[in-house]
Formats: sequence, structure tokens, C-alpha cells
Amino acid sequence: MHVSDAKSNLAIGFLTVIDYPEHGLFGGYLILNQLSRPLEFHCTTPIKPTRAQQILYGPTLQPYLYGEQIGRTLAASAKTRPVAVLTDREPALALREFVDVPVVLVPEQGGSSADANDAVYRIDAAHPTPARLTAFSLGPHRLIVPSSSAADREAVAAALGGIADSFDFREPFERIREAIEEARRGG
Repeated sequence: MHVSDAKSNLAIGFLTVIDYPEHGLFGGYLILNQLSRPLEFHCTTPIKPTRAQQILYGPTLQPYLYGEQIGRTLAASAKTRPVAVLTDREPALALREFVDVPVVLVPEQGGSSADANDAVYRIDAAHPTPARLTAFSLGPHRLIVPSSSAADREAVAAALGGIADSFDFREPFERIREAIEEARRGG
């Protein structure tokens, strides 16, 4: 009984950002239980950086907007604390600096999961010195964490390892996109 009770309390956050050039960036944050049922949903009003911000922030603009402005706002508005926040947008990994749970990139499908075990990637956008990303496999999923948050890899494996084979970590992002599109149209 305790095992099922613990699993029923499992909450997983999903964060994405959608860019509508005519309106700006919309963020969406969906928290699901282990059965993929929604516990909470939050979205932002559009954010559109000015030309001056684009110039002044340079390559740090996307991580600033996705992680600090959008991600942090959405995470702070949630009542449910997830075991991890999964994102499909690399700049949203910048959220990790502002929350006390792992933030994990779920990349597009492709490539073999065997290749993911020791892969290291470089991104320059969020940091003055190159940041490193470490990919790993969890069940059939390929996930990526910042190397600076290496302990997150083990925390994610411990928290989500029991459901990884039966849970599609990419599907919730489509739900968020559809919900944002519906809200944007005024529905």
C-alpha cells in the first residue's frame, strides 16, 4: 500500500516555450501525476523582447527569457512541487538556477539511446564560458542535464526510473502547445 501511495503522489513538471513571431513568447507549465493526468496547468501572457534587449542581452537572451522570466514565473505559480521539471527547449535549462528540483531536457527523438550514455554537448547561449550538457538514458528515453548539475542525473533516475518504461516524456509538450494555442485564440 505504501508503494502505490507514494507513486500516486508523484508529480512531474513539463515546461515549454512557444514563439509566435507576431505576438512573442508564450510559456506553458503542466504538472502531471504518474498516470499522465493533469494536476496543474499554468501559462504566461506573451513576452516580446525589445530590439534594445536583443542587443544588450546578446546570446544570453533566450536563457534569460525561457528560464528566468518564463520558467521561474510558472514554477513559482504552481502549488504542486514536482520531482523534476522536464523541458523540450534547451534555453529553459536556465531555470535550474532558480528551483530546487532537477530540470531536464527531453530532446527530439532520434539517435540511439546507447549513444546517449556518455555524450557531452556544448552550448554557449546561457553562459560566458561554454556550458556542458550530459546526456543519459532512462528506460527508452534520452535525457540531458547540465554537467554542472550532475547529481540531477541520479535524482531523476531515482524519481522517474519506476515509470520510465510506461511514460512518454515527450507527449505532454504537445498538450501544452495545444492548450496555449487554444488560449491564444481566446477559446
